[in-house]
Order: sequence, then structure tokens, then C-alpha cells
Amino acid sequence: MKPLQGVQVIEFEGIGPGPLAGMMLADLGATVTVVGRFGGIALREQLRGAGLVDTLGRGKQFVRINLKQAEGVELALNLLEKADALIEGNRPGVMERLGLGPDVCLKRNPKLVYGRMTGWGQTGPLSQAAGHDINYVALTGLLSLAARPGELPQVPPTVLGDAAGGLNLAFGIVSGVLGARSSGKGVVIDAAMIDAAASLGSLALALKAAGMLNGKHPSAFHDSPFYDAYECADGKAITIGALEPQFYAVLMEKLGLSDVPLGKQYDSRTWPELKQRLTALFKSKPRQAWCELLEGTEACFAPVLTLEEAAAHPHNVARNMYLNDGRQIQAAAAPRFSGEETAAHEGAVASESNDAILQMLGITAERMAELKAAGVVG
Repeated sequence: MKPLQGVQVIEFEGIGPGPLAGMMLADLGATVTVVGRFGGIALREQLRGAGLVDTLGRGKQFVRINLKQAEGVELALNLLEKADALIEGNRPGVMERLGLGPDVCLKRNPKLVYGRMTGWGQTGPLSQAAGHDINYVALTGLLSLAARPGELPQVPPTVLGDAAGGLNLAFGIVSGVLGARSSGKGVVIDAAMIDAAASLGSLALALKAAGMLNGKHPSAFHDSPFYDAYECADGKAITIGALEPQFYAVLMEKLGLSDVPLGKQYDSRTWPELKQRLTALFKSKPRQAWCELLEGTEACFAPVLTLEEAAAHPHNVARNMYLNDGRQIQAAAAPRFSGEETAAHEGAVASESNDAILQMLGITAERMAELKAAGVVG
């Protein structure tokens, strides 16, 4: 039995972190029913048209309801009466204009946890503005901490803002459901991606305060030779992260640099020369040679892999972290729970369950045909 088995979630179809939160909950056993938009979502339809899997829809069931019609709104409310939680990712005010705002939904189901996923939040001067992952991370100040001196900052797309927002909402929903089951009262969650990114950046904020990031002095994270990526002879790259003295000592020993004084690791005056040496050294051999020498040691080493290489790496294979069917790579559910078999691809194909879901609401086949003819349901 998965930890969230029995939890009922209604997700109003959207993009980005809202569906990601729903996927996380479904991966852990929640029943997630997506109220799909008429016409669908572009990315999802594009994936389906190419014969690929909508990963963010895995394990979910879909019902298409026209929320621009009063009967459609009533059907959605009927679904919410039996739900533990709701996920929506519209701009502030959209759900209220549809007649599905928190006041209406909580009146129908006082124990409902109403999860609202936005970029900027429900309040504030930017709450109605458009934005994407890179914008939210930029405004937190955290993007600036990714920049090396004289360079513009770069971050992996959708990982910091979208993923932080999805994780934050999933955590909020689980917390809200636990609270509602003990108190009998639901709650509205304002899950802003900008808030989530700032919160998950707490360690970086502490490092900044300690002068270890973007301070007056060179930073071990941006300037040192022992925390960096290096190019190899074959054009591929490796990474080193030997911040602690014991790991730094192993790195120097493995690389044969016995003349490097270990006690001066954090003397930034020595960094430029050592970085030049390491740059030339790593450039002298292909990546595989460095993997054979350093991988699995205390040197804090990892190769920079393509996604396809990562899916085939022995460590990731042993953990069933990815499924690669040759056309598409998917990540497994996380976190892992004891007594549960790890599956990289469980229930990945979302089910179109219009009729089954409507039948659960007590709608007869004759009435269902009328609703379809009227464009109320798909």
C-alpha cells in the first residue's frame, strides 16, 4: 500500500508545476482526477500526437468538462464534494470567475484542501503578470548567486522555479490533508513558485551571509579549482566538488599532485595557478579515463552526462531512476519508501475516464449522451 492511497485529488488541467505536483501525489498512491480543458493543453496534445507519454499525467485519470457552462461547473463541484484536495494553476481570480473559487468549493466541502499554484503568488503587485521559471528565480535573488564573475547566470530550465513550486504544492497538500483530517477544516494553499524557490535556497542564503557566495572575496563555489567543471580530451566534461579538506586530499593524491600544499586549500591566492594545472591535466585524457580513476572515490567526482548517458549509468540503473524506451526518458517516483518496489514507469499512461467518472457521480447513460451532445463533457 502506498502512503497516499485513499487520498482523492481533483486537478484542473494546466501546465508546469501544478501537473508536476499532481504527478508526485499520484506516484505516491493518491487518486488524481484531472478535469481536462476542451481542446487540451498544447504540450500534452503534442506528446500524444507523436506517440509519446505525457509523463506529468502518469497515473492520473482524465475527464473533460466544459467549465464555461453552468452544468459543467456543477459537475466539477460534485467531484469536489468527495475530494480531499484540489489543484489549480490559473492566474489569481480565474477560478472565482468560473464559479469555482475557494469560498464556493469550501462551502460544498468544508474539509477540502484548495491548492493554488502560481508563479508570483495570489497577492502582490506582480500577481497578475506573466512569467516563467527563470523570471521567478531571478526575482528571488538566487539566480545572481549562480553567476561567475563577469558572466551571466545560467540554470537548468524548469528545475528551480517550476520544480520547486510543484514540490512545495505537493508538500502543502499532504500537510493540509493531514490537518483537515484532524480538525475537520479545509484550507487554501497559496503555493507561489517564487516563495518555494526562495525557501529551497535557504542554504545558499546562509552561504551568502557568511561571505562564501558573491561576497568581496573569491568564492569556493565560483572561483576555486576544487569546485568546478573541466573539459576532457574528447570534448566531454567532468565535475569536481572537493570542498572539504579530507576530500581535497584524496583528489590531489589521486591526480598525483603531491607537490600541492594541502594546508593552503582555501588560500585563494593559489587558486589561479592550480586551476590552470587542473584544466591542462583533465584536458590530457578522455572522460572515461577520469571516471576509471576517480568515480566512486572520496574525491567528490562525477562525469557530466547527457540524459541518455545518465539513463544508462550503472548507479542510476541500479536505482531504476529512469526508464528509457528508446524514444523517451522518464524519471521514477521519488522519494522511495521501505517495503515498496522501485518502479521507474508505473501507470505512466494517463487514462481517459470520462464515462467511468461521470457514472460515479450517478449520471445515467442517457443523461451522459445529452451532456456530450450539449458540449458539457467530452
